Amino acid sequence: MSHTAHIPSHRKPRRSASKMALRAGVAGGVLSTLAVAGAAGTATAAEPVTETIELPTLTADLSAQIAQSADATAQAADSYEARAQQDAAATKAAKQAAKDQVEAAKKAEAKKKAAAEAEAERKAAEKRAARDAERTRLSTQSAPSGGGSSTSASDSSGSSNVSTPSSGSVASVISFLKAQVGDAYVMGGTGPNSWDCSGLVQAAFKQAGVDLPRTSQAQSTAGTPVSLSNLQVGDIVYWGGAGSAYHVGVYIGGGQYLDAANPGKGVVIQDLSGYPASGAVRVL
Repeated sequence: MSHTAHIPSHRKPRRSASKMALRAGVAGGVLSTLAVAGAAGTATAAEPVTETIELPTLTADLSAQIAQSADATAQAADSYEARAQQDAAATKAAKQAAKDQVEAAKKAEAKKKAAAEAEAERKAAEKRAARDAERTRLSTQSAPSGGGSSTSASDSSGSSNVSTPSSGSVASVISFLKAQVGDAYVMGGTGPNSWDCSGLVQAAFKQAGVDLPRTSQAQSTAGTPVSLSNLQVGDIVYWGGAGSAYHVGVYIGGGQYLDAANPGKGVVIQDLSGYPASGAVRVL
């Protein structure tokens, strides 16, 4: 036995390998726990970032909804405005239609009155003609044969027999024509509210019992030619050559004539000085 065996050693006893391994495992576990906690903390810290990213999406959705609401409001406003405009247009159209109806009724009444006056004048002319004819017959029967004065009287009565109904017929023609002033011009028109030049002249002379041809060419040769310096009320004036006239009207006195002029003017009264005629014929 060594002489130093009884002396205790001051050296620290060696740690066993198992203890060191245990401590290393504990340390590793602690480190692992810390790593997991750190990762969890990082994940937790990252969550607000995720929420922050979602905010623009929510804002965009809200903007889209607001935009849709604004569009719907604008569409509703446009719809109300369009409806208001339609209502205003309908009201205006109704007022215009009522006004046109009143004007048409007035014009129809004026035409009816003119036609009645023309008919009354025609009948009066027929009565005057019959009365004058009767007077002529009685005068002829009562006059001695060979009497020059009675022949003159007879001639005078005969002249009256011709002129009086002619005067009455002219009045009916002019009355009818003036009643059509303001009517429209339509090519081929023969009334009652639209005319062309020869259609109007034909209808006017029909009021006096005269059947004129339909065209201006034929009407320009339908009566006795007269000079423009010797015009009488009721004479037909024409433009172009006799037999090839392209326009006709009726002289109404005072240097004026009445015609269905053109689509822009319609039926009007005009001055011959502004559009001198080429010739004239006398029917009545």
